[in-house]
Amino acid sequence: MGLFDILSPRAVASCILILSSLAQDVAAIPSAKSPWVRNAYAKKKMTDHVKRAVYGTHVTRSEPELCADSVATSIKAPKSNPWKHLADYETAAVVEWMFQQPDLNLTTSDEAGSWDNTIQLVEAMWPNKTDALAYIDGTAQPPVKYAHVVLNNRATEDAHYADIIVGPLPVDNATTKWEPLTFPWTKQNGGKVRNLDADTDILYGQWLFKIGAEIADITKDLWNATAMGMENDTLAIWGIDPLWQDDGKIIRWDTFWRTASGEIAGDGGTLMPLGLYFSSDVTGRDPSKWKIEGWLYNSIFYETTEAFKEAYWSEGFVKLPPNDEGLWTGTDHKGDVPARDTAHPPTMVAPAGNRFGVDHEEQYVEWMDFTFYIGFTRDVGMTLYDIRYKGQRLIYELGLQEALAHYAGNDPMNSGTAYLDTFYGFGPFAFELVKGYDCPAHAHYLNSTFYVSETSHTHVDSICLFEYVSDFPIQRHTTTDYVSVTKNTYFVVRYVSTVGNYDYTFTYSFFLDGSIAVEVRASGYIQSAYFANNEDYGYKIHDALSGSMHDHVLNFKADFDVLGTNNSVQFVSMVPVSKSYPWSKGKVRNTMAIERSFLENEDQGRFNWAPNSATQVIVVNEEEKNKYGEYRGYRVLPYTGAAHLTVKNSTNLANSCNWAGYDVQVSVRKDTEYKSAHPWNSQDVHDPPIDFDKYFDGENLRGEDLVLWLNLGMHHIPHSGDLPNTVMTTAHSGIQFMPSNYFEGDESRKTVNQVRINYADGHATNVVTFGQFDMKAAAKSEEGTCSKTCKLDFTPADPAHEKYMGDIVVRKFPFDPNNPYFETIGIS
Repeated sequence: MGLFDILSPRAVASCILILSSLAQDVAAIPSAKSPWVRNAYAKKKMTDHVKRAVYGTHVTRSEPELCADSVATSIKAPKSNPWKHLADYETAAVVEWMFQQPDLNLTTSDEAGSWDNTIQLVEAMWPNKTDALAYIDGTAQPPVKYAHVVLNNRATEDAHYADIIVGPLPVDNATTKWEPLTFPWTKQNGGKVRNLDADTDILYGQWLFKIGAEIADITKDLWNATAMGMENDTLAIWGIDPLWQDDGKIIRWDTFWRTASGEIAGDGGTLMPLGLYFSSDVTGRDPSKWKIEGWLYNSIFYETTEAFKEAYWSEGFVKLPPNDEGLWTGTDHKGDVPARDTAHPPTMVAPAGNRFGVDHEEQYVEWMDFTFYIGFTRDVGMTLYDIRYKGQRLIYELGLQEALAHYAGNDPMNSGTAYLDTFYGFGPFAFELVKGYDCPAHAHYLNSTFYVSETSHTHVDSICLFEYVSDFPIQRHTTTDYVSVTKNTYFVVRYVSTVGNYDYTFTYSFFLDGSIAVEVRASGYIQSAYFANNEDYGYKIHDALSGSMHDHVLNFKADFDVLGTNNSVQFVSMVPVSKSYPWSKGKVRNTMAIERSFLENEDQGRFNWAPNSATQVIVVNEEEKNKYGEYRGYRVLPYTGAAHLTVKNSTNLANSCNWAGYDVQVSVRKDTEYKSAHPWNSQDVHDPPIDFDKYFDGENLRGEDLVLWLNLGMHHIPHSGDLPNTVMTTAHSGIQFMPSNYFEGDESRKTVNQVRINYADGHATNVVTFGQFDMKAAAKSEEGTCSKTCKLDFTPADPAHEKYMGDIVVRKFPFDPNNPYFETIGIS
């Protein structure tokens, strides 16, 4: 993937995640070079064990011994994965070839300045669905491979990002070409979008430090601190994202924050706003033409720095209290220990080993009757492809598209902030998972890889796969003579991405009845607001702190193929009716009935979940009915907490987030409408690369290849329980896909992990286990799956957290595959 060679607004705004090749805290002197390029000491030598992880061989670490091998069964995918990332040598060949193209005028990242062109991203280009299906469903050859490349062109007054494609691969000087990537864009601009942050690495930092120095007398008086770019600064300055883009101007609003000292275990910078704001006109790339446009303090606006200073030093000026670091900002244990909490909590184990299969080379997974492929990209992290049940595809593509955090407040910082997180990318921040916490200790793990500044970084064990047994059965029933109950075993694929101040946990779950669930949970530090006059936008949650209200909206793409690609969306509604019947003797009865209808065209294709959950939304194939005459399909329904954007016609985002306004949106699938959003949408909010509204032009939706664009999210008004971190118990949203008349009965009846207990006269007369594994018998047998030394009362196995690794880096230009090294781009 391609990270940014410059300081991105949210990377500054959070003051938490710092990409050392791209960004730096504004309290430090900016630097354009990556530490792993300029600092030899950062290149820590890898062992052969780690090299195997870099080059695609799965690494099984030495963990405490379990009852059986916890590694997934090694299987072979039926076809190679057309959605997998480029291999190291392929990326290296593309980068080398690009540096040989004089028309691109490229500079290596370690030598580049603000006015040089660099390579931002190199990753696999997604195949067109038609080509992919011809391969995975038929006898066609694999789709021709191309590289998707993003250029950061700054050697011009009109700095811009450029999407291009390079190929075909493998690289051949006689056949390989590059051309603009334009077909997935609604913006007609040759695959280019302006770069508002081309000067962030040096000029913006210098600009903010200069302003901080101009009012250092005030900041020392208010907070005994400064923000001047000095090593002893204890203030940071950062502000809105995206920058305001109205009337031909580019406007910043920035504010002062207390920086975390490092003495408290936590990244509490976003909890310490100080309530002083200033506006800058930074239009163009000539900083001599930039100017201050005003100051705001305690809801009083001052048009000039001089006016603010004069007022500040005048008699009667009201000075407000600061937010300062303390134990309240840290995440470590504090307070009384709950009763019996020091005893080991219950632990989930897999006594027979993991019951699923993985092809690591092709990123292909089998569990029970489900199969799917995994893809991983810079923008959105993990996507699942070709999800099948018993060999029949249900969903071609299922994955995140964009994540929005839209704030509001009485101050310009919160009123002006609306993060579009694919600008930063989810892939680069999918760090190694913490075993036994993010995922069970018995989980199986996969690596993820991304590109940045002529290097590839591998996050080891950043995707986990595991089976789990729910705390409730999937089926049960009691009669007068027997009780029947079935274990609710399900399968999970999960990764966690930490974008700025929030950690997002993405979970895809598969169930025995054929249903699928997608869930997002959030934790981490809120971006808070200063308390003064913010009562209409949040609770006061600390001495001088307000919780800043905001909406999280996360858009997912679900490209359904229910019994083929000719699908329709059926509505089945429960409605109140007043009706007489032949047997009601002429009297009208108030009751309810079912109304059936279909979604006809894209003009009707954007809607919210019905009040009272009264309408079912079902993806069906109208040519496929079950033996009872009902359409076979999959119902789509909110799992918990589905939400769309509260703000109407966002001033901050204009046309860049038109996907966020409805719960469900249905369009005809097209190769030219591949994504709902583009990572550079924030750079031109009025005419973004992808304006989702333009997808909806009245096309027929009956019997077509359909895509459902589904919004999950949370309306968040932070309260005192969000300190120090938001908790995942309630910061949770999900959606389900469940079979509706798709099968002839309940598919979970096929599992043997159920029991029927017949009873009479106060005792069990017969216990039927249907051939499930007999743990008691195995424990008594030396030849069983478990030996006598591995009974279910064994000491719970704790993972070895001391082996947590971080990034693994491989140089791509010049290509150096034999010398990987550690360099964690991460939490500082």
